[in-house]
Amino acid sequence: MEPLIDEKIQIGISACQFGAPVRYNGKGLDSTRFIGRERGDFVWHPVCPEAMSGLGVPRSPVSLRGGNGDDFWKGTASLKTRGGRDVGSEMKAGCAACLDTLVRGGVKVFVFMEGSPSCGVYRTSLKNKRLGHPPGIFGSLLLSRGFFLIPAQDMQSPLRWWDWRRRMFAWVWLESRDFSDQKTGPSVVVESWHVLKFLCQELSRSKADGIGRRIAAVNTLDAAARESLKTEVLDLLRTPSEPRKIKQSLWKNYVFLRKRFALENQSVLMPTDERGVLAVARECLSLEILASREGVLFGSSPVRYRRRDEAASSGADEADPEATEFSGDVPESVED
Repeated sequence: MEPLIDEKIQIGISACQFGAPVRYNGKGLDSTRFIGRERGDFVWHPVCPEAMSGLGVPRSPVSLRGGNGDDFWKGTASLKTRGGRDVGSEMKAGCAACLDTLVRGGVKVFVFMEGSPSCGVYRTSLKNKRLGHPPGIFGSLLLSRGFFLIPAQDMQSPLRWWDWRRRMFAWVWLESRDFSDQKTGPSVVVESWHVLKFLCQELSRSKADGIGRRIAAVNTLDAAARESLKTEVLDLLRTPSEPRKIKQSLWKNYVFLRKRFALENQSVLMPTDERGVLAVARECLSLEILASREGVLFGSSPVRYRRRDEAASSGADEADPEATEFSGDVPESVED
């Protein structure tokens, strides 16, 4: 079995992060420019809940009152403008319209604007470094629907983007696999875990070991239990890694590939060698491309994407490894 994604991945994105000047102050940022030519590997679906709510541009900033986005959908929190006008009903309509657009496009991945009271997931305000009341209204809706969510700011870091991209490929591939069939389901579970286990072990060894023990007894599991396993792995693949873990996994997989398939890549350094995250990103990309060209499984990035394979074979540029590492600072408060 070859872990390969043939079709272009459909990715939703906050429109203000796709260059559309739809923020409350009429501004926007094209975050996809940070990934260079790789932008063309995907089909993008920009949406803006505020714009689809009929609030217009420019508009008065809005904020959540009395709770977070989850509470808003339960009816226990409100969304008001700076002047105090309640725009909750308008925002519900706008979020529903955006979700319908994503569903019609077959979108299951979304790049969100962190800090937004609508699209934010882990914070709904960046003013004075406050968290606000996460998740935001649209962010809450996407979480409840099981989307794979990527913070737009991480596209500015080559290593963070590489981490998100490889996990996205794995997530999309696994999400399409059928664990429920009574005859083929158990073998599909085992095959899928063979592909993903090294990546999952990097993300959380304890969780991966627990999943592995249950998969060892997969023949005793019914369809519901197998689907539960799938959900657990999908949730784990949403977990960001960190440079230390990435370096350790990269070296472990390189040693295996060198011993088993005689693959040589002098750019890959030992985990204890000091270097910056840009250098680590280059190592990850170079080994990923080498493994793809040789047709062998690279445990750190196990699922291949045909669009990237074609770009690599044609010599097309990768995402710019010189892109500035995102510092976490935002020049102005993020309000919608």
